[in-house]
Amino acid sequence: MNHRLTAPAPGWTATTDVVVVGSGVAGLTAALGIRQAGLRVTVVTKAMLDDGSTRWAQGGVAAALGEGDTPEQHLADTLVAGAGVCDEDAVRLLVTEGPGAVRRLIARGAAFDTDQAGEILLTREGGHHRNRIVHAGGDATGAEISRALVAAVRSDPGVELVEHALVLDLLKDAGGHAAGLTLHVMGEGARDGVGAIRAKAVVLATGGMGQVFGATTNPAVSTGDGVALALRAGAAAADLEFVQFHPTVLFLGPEAEGQQPLVSEAVRGEGAHLVDAAGTRFMLGQHELNELAPRDIVAKAITRQMQLQDTDHMYLDGRHFGAAMWAERFPTILASCLAHGIDPVTDLVPIAPAAHYASGGVRTDLHGRTSVPGLYACGEVACTGVHGANRLASNSLLEGLVFAERIAQDLTDRHRAGELPERAVDVAAARADRTVPLPAPEARAAIQHLMSRGAGVLRSSASMAQAAAGLAELARTAEAHAGDEKPADPRVETWEAANLLLVATALVTAAAARAETRGCHWREDHPERDDAHWRRHLITTLDDTGIRLAEGPALVESTEEN
Repeated sequence: MNHRLTAPAPGWTATTDVVVVGSGVAGLTAALGIRQAGLRVTVVTKAMLDDGSTRWAQGGVAAALGEGDTPEQHLADTLVAGAGVCDEDAVRLLVTEGPGAVRRLIARGAAFDTDQAGEILLTREGGHHRNRIVHAGGDATGAEISRALVAAVRSDPGVELVEHALVLDLLKDAGGHAAGLTLHVMGEGARDGVGAIRAKAVVLATGGMGQVFGATTNPAVSTGDGVALALRAGAAAADLEFVQFHPTVLFLGPEAEGQQPLVSEAVRGEGAHLVDAAGTRFMLGQHELNELAPRDIVAKAITRQMQLQDTDHMYLDGRHFGAAMWAERFPTILASCLAHGIDPVTDLVPIAPAAHYASGGVRTDLHGRTSVPGLYACGEVACTGVHGANRLASNSLLEGLVFAERIAQDLTDRHRAGELPERAVDVAAARADRTVPLPAPEARAAIQHLMSRGAGVLRSSASMAQAAAGLAELARTAEAHAGDEKPADPRVETWEAANLLLVATALVTAAAARAETRGCHWREDHPERDDAHWRRHLITTLDDTGIRLAEGPALVESTEEN
């Protein structure tokens, strides 16, 4: 038996060949690739077409494009950052196919920064031993990639766009194969309210789950909808405990909540220093790369320094850049700082870690296929095994590109082999699914508070037990009120709260089970990495009793140790 959100029956139905949920780099790349096979594609996105996380990406795309760089070197840096739980086959695929994927993105119209000779400019970020980050507009790489892909999709009449739509649940045929999905379209028109899109396959590219925390770099739409849908549909997720906290997010005060402005790692890549209020560089001697150590190490160091000095933020010092460099290389960050009364040309920039990227997600194979036939996932919603316990800087956009192309190729091959027939929805099975009661809208803030206190950068058995207890109480309250005369009514706010509650519960369950410190998962009560017991993935599923965990097989030694 699967689970399904409480929602009205679909009031309208549409059909397509493949429905892609999400309009970031992964979703739009998948849609464009699928279209090349002549298949009809419907792209469903929660806000406007360019409102996802991709547009906020400041750093760039990592690929071995520079002289002297090789995929093997990129592989080695990725494995080190992943702290022993990367799937090496997936990483090798990423770094080998990555340069070609970037070139194809350029062919689609993305304009990256170049020197006077027209050669692509490359920079460094944390964890990289080579300059291999391509960027656009200085620090507006995501916006440029989004612009190029949105333009390509809008010019293709074979792609139908459904904007302002929250995906609800997966539809299946009698054999358990994905057969479409239900969704709610916000607004007025022929397709308004809850409806259904019938399809031969479904691709999830819904982005992350950063909104489970009180402070995040993720946009407000990042409420874990894709992971929640997949779990309710019976798919497996993995590595949900590995949430990367970006070390340098603009600190707006202790009461600030929601999306916070990012200060890209590229600022440190260009030579900015991390300092305390006295101007002391505290990263010196903590890692061979100092401020350019992998993000988990930097985030921990900042947090430790804040604890030692009993303060809630540290600083980034880029005053030595000068006004011209700030304006030319980091115009977006400069504007964001100035908008909040900070001039990085003359001032130290206050920063603190905030939830940034989910290394885990819906478990996939090397073709983006999940454990549910016909359901694919790519981008941040997916767990391909590339990132392990801590994503290497600027590998996220590359992963979206590479695995979206692989999904498109798999669907193309299936189409040409006659393996993508029309699917009839098994209505009786859908009616038998367990209906998930909806929390009240204010549960969102409660979830964020519980998660930030109990499962943030610092975690312990005690803190996560408190978070788990609070989440369980929210679930019990929703269940108790489901039979009231006026239960929480089905709408965007309550559906999002239900998704957040599910993914938060799954995250805490996995984090409490992993009794070690590894990558971005930092346990104060288990401060050491334990390869003997925990060099493996944790697999999460949902059944009638709730969240279930299973340990994956032990991972073999990789070139990380060589």
